[in-house]
Amino acid sequence: MADTMKGLKRTHYCGEVTETGQEVVVGGFVERIRNKGGLIFIVLRDRTGVVQLAFSDKSDPAVFEKASGCKSEYVLMAKGNVIERESKNDKLKTGHVEIFVTDLRILSKAETTPFEITSETKVNEELRLKYRYLDLRRAPLQQNIIKRHEIARVTREYFYENGFLEIETPMMMKSTPEGARDYLIPSRVHQGSFYALPQSPQIYKQLLMISGYDRYIQLARCFRDEDLRADRQPEFTQIDLEMSFVDAEDIQECVEGFIQRVFKEVMGIDIPVPLQRITFADAMNRFGSDKPDTRFGFEIQDITDTVKDVDFPVFRNAIVDGGTVRAINVRGGADTYTRKEIDKLIEHAKGIGAKGLAYIRWAGEPNCSFKKFLKDGELEAICNAVGAGSGDLILICADKTKTVLSTLGAVRLICGKRLGVIDENKYNFLWITEMPFFEYDEDNNTWVAAHHPFTMPMEECIEYLDSDPANVRAKAWDLVLNGTELSSGSMRITDFELQQRMFEALGMTDEEIQAKFGFLVDAYRYAAPPHGGMGIGLDRLAMIMCKADNLRDVTAFPKVQNASELMSECPSPVDKESLDVLGIMLSEKE
Repeated sequence: MADTMKGLKRTHYCGEVTETGQEVVVGGFVERIRNKGGLIFIVLRDRTGVVQLAFSDKSDPAVFEKASGCKSEYVLMAKGNVIERESKNDKLKTGHVEIFVTDLRILSKAETTPFEITSETKVNEELRLKYRYLDLRRAPLQQNIIKRHEIARVTREYFYENGFLEIETPMMMKSTPEGARDYLIPSRVHQGSFYALPQSPQIYKQLLMISGYDRYIQLARCFRDEDLRADRQPEFTQIDLEMSFVDAEDIQECVEGFIQRVFKEVMGIDIPVPLQRITFADAMNRFGSDKPDTRFGFEIQDITDTVKDVDFPVFRNAIVDGGTVRAINVRGGADTYTRKEIDKLIEHAKGIGAKGLAYIRWAGEPNCSFKKFLKDGELEAICNAVGAGSGDLILICADKTKTVLSTLGAVRLICGKRLGVIDENKYNFLWITEMPFFEYDEDNNTWVAAHHPFTMPMEECIEYLDSDPANVRAKAWDLVLNGTELSSGSMRITDFELQQRMFEALGMTDEEIQAKFGFLVDAYRYAAPPHGGMGIGLDRLAMIMCKADNLRDVTAFPKVQNASELMSECPSPVDKESLDVLGIMLSEKE
């Protein structure tokens, strides 16, 4: 039978025991045991760290015997005196002390765990996720979860201090188009009808502005039924905010203050403000991405004019077809990238959609993949155009501009990582502004909305809504950090007539408008202050601040690639009776 806590009350966390000459009571899990016969040392662990418990021939015999029976992951409480440790460990905060135990309680015994609970582990992640409650005992994950908590704490404090009200919005709402598939909840009372889990609180926070709550904040749970990747989970937390009587600069300035505060308080890092701003077009042209990593160079350069007379069919055909020829200069890349490695880059480029890559590898003397097509002086002109010299590698793509930019943007990142030029201790924030209002859907030969339908177009672009959608820019922006999109924001349409024009430009009928957004459209008939807002990905912010590779490393109970949770084995079937109550009948799988 397990011991009880009766008569003991924890006075210290393990990682806080640093001063000798005091009596303490600690509780935690057994990390490891060293039994040297007449001496026993137990390393006890809790969420703050570890401390060493000591037992010797001077211990109470009953206490010593109990210590000798302890095993890894047993839950203990120990009372004792803090003394100097003979064999010090300078790597630990508590490495110079130990607790000579006078009272030991074994509160719970553990079976042998499926894997060892250690900071560093090579255990298959699938096994660790199946036993997530054990994996969460490991110090790296505990530190990540604690840091995520600190980010949330600072978030609330900052926005409270700046006049924001935390208001909860419904978790069961009307299904509205938000860009991804909804998770649907069948109604028992209204059979055949469904609630949706919110992809974001977008409509509700706009209604709150109409209702007069001019500064709203919420750490909102959001749900999107879309394919997972390293920085995406089906359920996530968004630092959701909306502000009235402001413009875009006011919102961005407020968020900059938050970024500065959270990095200073949580990590002790000073982030200079204002943050850098570049337009969407500039980001695409320079980095081939709307979420560029600006911690290193290798920027994309347009060499179309330089090569327009070069008699290389790949260049010539791309230019004739209205495309461009662009290049990146991978400085110092000639030694690292052998012909075999360049071939791998070419295959990667083809996987993205490009026909391939041309290259100039300047090792000793320039080695050009299309040299036989060049006349005197043309090779030198290309090298000069991109500022290349000995030791550099020039990678060139010729195709439709969209394909060229996406290809070189991806290749640029691969080269940056391969050459080790990305400073992992650098935090480059970037505002991406003047986002395109529409995107062209080549499959259906039509223009579609790039944002939710309440996004305000820039005033100077309103006249082009019907006639020239390619030139319409939105009053929308993204916040990017080290190549990861943290947030999207925009000013909202508050003019009823302009909102109707927007719906019409998106091809929506009056019936569709009423069915999907009727209650919000009606609300705008009763006047609305100018407002805008953002949603900052708390999970992604935590992932970067924890230097984690995956959102699973900052999420307590994450889903895997197929949106299942290995520990609880959800989603799972339900019995027929439960489905009958909801009026649902499952069809047979084909």
